Amino acid sequence: MHAKSISAAEAMEKLKKGNQAYLSAGASTGDISPKIRQDTCENGQAPYAVVVTCSDSRVIPESIFMAGIGELFVIRVAGNVMDNHQIGSVEYAVDHLGCKLVVVLGHEHCGAVGAALTSKPGGFVKSITDEICKAIGEEKDEYRACCLNVQHSVSVIKESLNVQETGEDALCVCGAFYKIGSGEVEFLP
Repeated sequence: MHAKSISAAEAMEKLKKGNQAYLSAGASTGDISPKIRQDTCENGQAPYAVVVTCSDSRVIPESIFMAGIGELFVIRVAGNVMDNHQIGSVEYAVDHLGCKLVVVLGHEHCGAVGAALTSKPGGFVKSITDEICKAIGEEKDEYRACCLNVQHSVSVIKESLNVQETGEDALCVCGAFYKIGSGEVEFLP
C-alpha cells in the first residue's frame, strides 16, 4: 500500500472539482512553488491519478484539472493510443506510485483522429492512425470517432493490466473527452 494513495472515487472527485475551477479561471492554481518542487525532489512523487492523453499542445492536463507538481502522472502520445511503452508507464504509476485512477483523455479537433478519418499518412504516423482506424472502424463522425478511440485505449489498458474494478481499493480505468473550446471535460460512461 502506498502511503499517499487515495481511492479512485476520491481521485475522480478531485479531477472533476479541478475541471470546474478551470472553466472560469484566468490562470492555473496548481502548486508549482519552490516548496513543492523541493518536497517532490526529496520525497518523490505521489500522483493521485494517471492521465493518458494526446500530445496536442492545447491539451494540458495539469491546467485542465488545476493540478500542480506531483499530482498527476501524465502520459502523452498523439491520438492517446496505447502500445507497450504507454501500458508500461500506466503499470508503473499503478504498481509503484499507487495510483487508483487512470483516465484516457481524448479531445475535440484531434489531428491524429482527423488523419485517420480523412487520409492515409505514411511514415511513423501510420502506426498511430492504423491503431485509431482499428478503434473507430467505419465511423465518420469526429466526436464519435474520438470517443471510440478513447474507449479502445481504455479497453487495451484494462485487458493488458487484467483490471478487476471491484472493491473500494480497486483500480478504475475510464475515458473522458476534453472540449478545447469550452474547457469542459466530459467523463464517458
